[in-house]
Amino acid sequence: MEPTTTIRSYIEDYIKKQGYTLQYFADISGVNAGTLSAIIKGTRPIAMAQLDLITQGMKLEEGYFYEIYGAECFVESAPHWRRLEPFLQRCAELDKLECIQKVIQQVTDDRSYISELFEMAEGMLERGQTDAARMLYECVAECEKYQHSERLALCQYRIFTLSLGQDQHENLRAAVHFEPYINRLDEERQLDAIKDLANTYSALRYWDKLFSLADELERKAGFIQSYKKKKVDNRVTSYPLFVYRAYSNLLKASACEWSGKYTEALGYTQNYADIVNIADPSEEDQVYIKMFIGWTEANTYLYSLMMGKKEVLPAYVAWIEQNEEETLTALVKIIEAANTYGMNIDHVLLKFDSKINSLLSDRALSEGYNEQIKNDLYTKLLIELAIYHFHQDQYTEGMQKLVTCLNSAIKINNYTDIIQCVALFERYRSFASKEVETMYRYLMEEVYNYHESKKNYGHILV
Repeated sequence: MEPTTTIRSYIEDYIKKQGYTLQYFADISGVNAGTLSAIIKGTRPIAMAQLDLITQGMKLEEGYFYEIYGAECFVESAPHWRRLEPFLQRCAELDKLECIQKVIQQVTDDRSYISELFEMAEGMLERGQTDAARMLYECVAECEKYQHSERLALCQYRIFTLSLGQDQHENLRAAVHFEPYINRLDEERQLDAIKDLANTYSALRYWDKLFSLADELERKAGFIQSYKKKKVDNRVTSYPLFVYRAYSNLLKASACEWSGKYTEALGYTQNYADIVNIADPSEEDQVYIKMFIGWTEANTYLYSLMMGKKEVLPAYVAWIEQNEEETLTALVKIIEAANTYGMNIDHVLLKFDSKINSLLSDRALSEGYNEQIKNDLYTKLLIELAIYHFHQDQYTEGMQKLVTCLNSAIKINNYTDIIQCVALFERYRSFASKEVETMYRYLMEEVYNYHESKKNYGHILV
């Protein structure tokens, strides 16, 4: 189809080539004959619903004319929201993102429908049309980049959460870009934003940054809770206010844990246990109270184990068996403790053998900010397993886990784990089979090629 071809000329040519009468095509397409005649003559614009019916009547794929329609209605002429809204929505439904991009570039120059585009993006996000929503948020943010507005901040918040994926360096870039906008958000919405940002830095292992964000989360949640004594129906936050105060202490405990400050971690664990001990809890409150009580028990075992108190291991293992969703986190720490204190935990690994295998076999790395932590824990599990097997003189198993870990670390672009994997491989290289050596060389070539490709763009401002 030539770019100069109009939709109405294409319809007219189709009817002639098929030998149809106007009435016959009206019958098979479901569009009124008078309306069709006016469309072909150019005296009546085509509505989206009519365009879809005509496309179906011509036996073409859905959205076939959308690129031309976008150019005719919104680029070559002034856009009208009554027609623009259904067009963008249908493009989102059919995942025609290029059509959306071309049209909203024109809208960005016009700036007439910024409020409507923002509301539409919010609706798309609710319906799971995340790629299209992100395009609209970016359009609004670009139009308002010089404004000190809450809507700009909210757009940047949405873009931040939609940007998070496997690549840890891209996640860091998204976090750094978003952070200055937090204080422009509504006070209550700031709590979720800080929580999401803290989760991102947790997955990135930026423990000092995690701790400071957790401190800020507790301060702001406490301030809001102090003047909002009554429960309200139109709550902005995702969780009850006490949850943010409790979660901030859980984050501090986590930061202390990964920094090796287990006594301090136990102190913050007791803090969130005290915070969730509230009077007259609602049904929703009870759900979160139960969660934090469970974390209190598990983390008390965990921090005690990491301090060398091996006698808590049976109780911790029993707790894991009753709380399978915590298996990944718990196994990472148990194996780390074994490596630190020279413990033999073969019986624990045997008990959870099927669970470990299900975690390691054919695992597709997940997307999203909550999944970042799971991806990070997955590589951590592999590297701790490799170290444990090496300590137990189980070199074949150790090497298999090591190259799998290296592969995972490369996928999420985690330099810390890549370096540790390389160091371990060089230490135990003499135990590597030819197959493992081949896989290792292939993975290192992948790392080399990645950095060579990045080098070519090193002087471009982004």
